Formats: sequence, structure tokens, C-alpha cells
Amino acid sequence: MAAPAVTPEFTPAPGLRLLSAAMDTYKRIFVSGPTAHLLSRSNPVRHSGFDLNLVVDQITDETVDVLSFTLRAMDGGPLPAWRPGSHLDVFLPSGRQRQYSLCGDPSDRSSYRIAVRRMVNGDGGSLEMHRALRSGTALRARGPRNAFTFVAAPSYLFLAAGIGITPILPMAKAAGSRGQLIYLGRSRATMPFLDEVPEAEVRPDDEFGTPDIAALIARAEPGAAVYVCGPPPVLAAAQATMFEVNPTGSLHTERFSALPVTDGRAFDIRLARTGRTVRVGAEETALAAIRRVVPDVVYSCQQGFCGTCKTRVLTGEVDHRDRTLPQAERADHMLTCVSRAAGETVVVDL
Repeated sequence: MAAPAVTPEFTPAPGLRLLSAAMDTYKRIFVSGPTAHLLSRSNPVRHSGFDLNLVVDQITDETVDVLSFTLRAMDGGPLPAWRPGSHLDVFLPSGRQRQYSLCGDPSDRSSYRIAVRRMVNGDGGSLEMHRALRSGTALRARGPRNAFTFVAAPSYLFLAAGIGITPILPMAKAAGSRGQLIYLGRSRATMPFLDEVPEAEVRPDDEFGTPDIAALIARAEPGAAVYVCGPPPVLAAAQATMFEVNPTGSLHTERFSALPVTDGRAFDIRLARTGRTVRVGAEETALAAIRRVVPDVVYSCQQGFCGTCKTRVLTGEVDHRDRTLPQAERADHMLTCVSRAAGETVVVDL
């Protein structure tokens, strides 16, 4: 995808300034005020205790490198309810744990649908999904969980790039006439579910050129909730330009890759069980460094919210950068995918 686009100058009209002031008042009352939780409930699904025994019911070729998987309960019963933006933690036959967005119909509790793009240079999870799963394969999962909440808003702009359509598709359908969906991709041959987005503006790069993310976000109505999911350059461009071109709206993003390390400092992480010490570079995660010597260490989201990589800390202070670990565990645990040593060294139970 393209590098971050240049932010256009934006001067709000007098009417928009009045609307902006009104929206600020609305947000103080319904979003950030002390009674917001009572007046404006989003009711997100954040279940983490559902252990599911599923079976692969159907596998469909969506594009040249994307397969969709229809999953049903092993016992044939109804599946747990979910809301747009939810995902499943899937345990692959090898033991790997990966997360995939639910992209089917939330009202259909007889099955779930996920889609997986084959990443030849990835960590092996997508290749295993493509090569090892067949119709009838038993699969263990956990969820659904939601870290990409579909909030209530007067209008929506959805910007999906490539496989980023998976969490966006149920949201766009739920928003109906209140939403605009712009679907980006390299080419139509690489873009799954095109037949399910008849109202979308489809903009493959080979037909329209490199997308101007700022110009696309500027199409959102004042006060709209803007949802963006796709490769890091698309997310970076959206985050850099959103509040310049649409200061009254809200931005919601989800990524499928690890967050870049910012303000990092090199440190040592000692693995107590093996006695090995690994140097963690200023621009790499503790998890990446650990995987160099313990390649089968468990992890999943690489973004600090699923908790799969939680590791006991034996010695040293932690610079916590996650969104999940409860306060009671922060003194003696860390999420190695995002958190770092606060000092020169941290010793972990690995």
C-alpha cells in the first residue's frame, strides 16, 4: 500500500465550527462525562471464557490467496452470539494460536465464518490454515472476543484494505444507509467478498492508483465514526490525517501485524529456565528476541490485548505497554509482545 499521504489544509466553515462545538458538548456528556456509561452504552462483546469445539464445515476459495472457513459447533448446537468487530482465538493443529475476525452474519448462530490470506513470508499460521484444514477437521477455538468495538454513531465511514475487509464487512452491513464503505486492494483478484459489498466504492490500485487516504477520510460526515483496517501504511496515514480533515469524528483502527516499537531502549532479558540471556534491540520486541532462542514460545495478537504471551517476571521492573494485564499482575508478569524492561535487565520464567 502507499506511504502516508500528505495532509491537505483544512479550514472549517462557520457552520462546521458551530457543529464542532455541539459535538464537543455531546462527547462531554455522552462519551467522556461521568454519566456516559449510563447514557451511551456500546455493549461490546468481550468474552474470554468461551472454549469452543468446532468443525470445519466448508472451505471456499475467495481469491487467489484467500480462503474462507465456515465453522460449526461439533455438537451441532447454536454458537455464542457476537457483534461486528469480534474475532476468534483459533488453536491450530500444530498448537499455534491465531486470531481471525468473524466476517459472517451475526444473526446466524448456526455457523461462524473467518477468512485467511496466505502469507508466504509470515509466521506459518496462515500457511497451516491453508494446508492442514479440510472439511470435517476438528478445531478448538476461544471467544468470540471484541477489541474493535462497533460504537453507536450518527454516521460511519469504513475504509477497508485487502484482508482488512473481514472485520469491516459485518459493520458496514449493520450500519446500512448510515455507512459509506470504501474498499481498497491491489487488484480485484486479490479482494475477497466483492460480491457481498454491492454498495461499496471499490478502488483497486491497478485501476485507481495509489489511494489518498486523507482525501478518502475527508468524505466522512461531521461527527462520523471512521473505521480503518488494513496494512500499516494505511493505518499510519489515517492516524496522521484523521483529525485534521474531520476534527469532529472518531477514529477506530485494527491492524493484523505487530505494532512498531516506539521510544524503545535496548535491554537484556534473562530466561531463568535455560540460563540464557538475550539482548532485545531498541526497535524490536521482547517476544521477537525470545523467539530467536525459544521459537515455539506461545503468542498470538502481538499487540498487547489477547494475553497469550503473558510471562511471569522473577526479577526486574517492567515498562508495561499493554491494554490487558490487570493491576494485580503487573508487579510480577509482563506481555512480552509489547512490554519492555524498565531497567537494564528483566528475568522471566522461561
